[in-house]
Amino acid sequence: MSVRRTRSSVPILVVLAFAMAASIAYAQEITYLGTVLAVEAGRVQVKTVDEKTKQEDTRWFVIDKDTRVKRGDEAVAYSAAKITPGERIAVIIGPSGKMKMQAKEIRLALAADMKGATAQPSKPTTAAAEAGAHAEHQPAGQAQKPGADMAMSSGWQVMQDGVVYGLFNYQGGPRGGDEFVVPNWWMGMFMRQMGRHQFGVNAMLSLDAATVGESGYREIFQVGEALDGKPLIDRQHPHDLFMQLAASWRITLGDSTALVLAGGPAGEPTLGPVAFMHRASAAGLVLAPLGHHTFDSTHISFGVVTAAIERGRWVFEGSVFNGREPDEHRWDFDFGAMDSVAGRVWFRPTEEWEAQVSTGLLREPEELVPGDARRTTASLSWLRRQESGFKAATVGYGVNAAHGERRHGAFGELTMERGANSMFGRVEAQQVETSILLTGEIPDGEHVDEPATVSAFTVGAARRLVTWRGFEGALGAQLTFYRVPDPLRITHGDRPVSFQAFFRLRLPSGDMGRMWNMRMSQGHKMEMDHSGHVMR
Repeated sequence: MSVRRTRSSVPILVVLAFAMAASIAYAQEITYLGTVLAVEAGRVQVKTVDEKTKQEDTRWFVIDKDTRVKRGDEAVAYSAAKITPGERIAVIIGPSGKMKMQAKEIRLALAADMKGATAQPSKPTTAAAEAGAHAEHQPAGQAQKPGADMAMSSGWQVMQDGVVYGLFNYQGGPRGGDEFVVPNWWMGMFMRQMGRHQFGVNAMLSLDAATVGESGYREIFQVGEALDGKPLIDRQHPHDLFMQLAASWRITLGDSTALVLAGGPAGEPTLGPVAFMHRASAAGLVLAPLGHHTFDSTHISFGVVTAAIERGRWVFEGSVFNGREPDEHRWDFDFGAMDSVAGRVWFRPTEEWEAQVSTGLLREPEELVPGDARRTTASLSWLRRQESGFKAATVGYGVNAAHGERRHGAFGELTMERGANSMFGRVEAQQVETSILLTGEIPDGEHVDEPATVSAFTVGAARRLVTWRGFEGALGAQLTFYRVPDPLRITHGDRPVSFQAFFRLRLPSGDMGRMWNMRMSQGHKMEMDHSGHVMR
């Protein structure tokens, strides 16, 4: 069943206003007061206490050559400040320093006032005149050693992420063409800790239907979803307005065990790797992978309920959901029977590595072709955060079994970001629906061509040019080279090459960093590396 389509511009204006207000709010300096717990050469650990809830939080802040240090009214060098555990401190994190957790300024009492210093309640404030602390990549947490799980403080915590592209897209070969489109998405998470219970609300929105168009953007060899009763080919469909509207409840059962329940009218089942727009390894890549419908196309499902058990380094997840793909009306909900099922297992041997294996039965997933599909995927991801950026890579394998055939796919992707510069790439081998690509029609069942394997290699780079109050603007470009199988050379050419040039605007991410490697069934639990960066 589909809710009636609306052409009103009111939802668009509401969404734009909400996302922009949230983004501007995150672009403020945020201040905390606290007590020093530990001091190292390039960072300081601080404990704060929420004024209302009395919940204690612990945060690490990076100190570098640009950090201003004041003891009393006197400016001093960090090494000469002689900060000691137990004394009161105030740390300011500016919008431009959030990605590195870099302290803009720290303020300390005079030496004579330090004796007997104890932790006092503190409250975040955006007043730049007061000193305080705000860690970009961590949630508020209990006082624990670095690398331990950090539980959210009482009171609502908020994080967001989002991106808007101004994209010139040229697709090569006879089926190609060029265009200018504006792909975009925004996601927000709202979390609250109450004892051993943690509650979360997710919202993910996109205006692709207005800024990209109902037929999506050009991408040769891509097949998925439908428009005007025909398959959408050589194009990547636009995202729906409501990509996710869901809630989660995480219950801590012990030191290394937790139960997570999640679901909502729009969400993602426990099937496939992290969706491509949230993978750190795909942070630089502007187009969807050709294997999107083999790996993570169910990231928008209208009706999902999931449950997960976290046990140490293992997570066991299952979901019941509506596996039917969204229709061409992108402004509404496409509800249906929740008769599809999926299961997934995650293993995290270290803080940097994460592997998953998943399988699912999708009931009637395709609008134009009746029948069920079985999907199985496996992936391995690596993410290493560094003081000036990060490196991330993912490899994956998947197979769809539907309509009497199996279509396999594999990919590897990498993004490296250092300072203002980033490089990225992806290699894919994907078995495609040959008959549909050749004719643009659903085959009659008697004349179905065998799946053909398309190979693609993408390489690109970007440079950040603008940072303002947490917004980041970058210019970039990427090239894709294809190996075309014999059956498709007549329609797509022998050696097509595609090219994209773009301006990317990343929205301010707030106090908890980019939402890389995030998933709905995660329950917003985050773990931190030795530097205090959120790893997932």
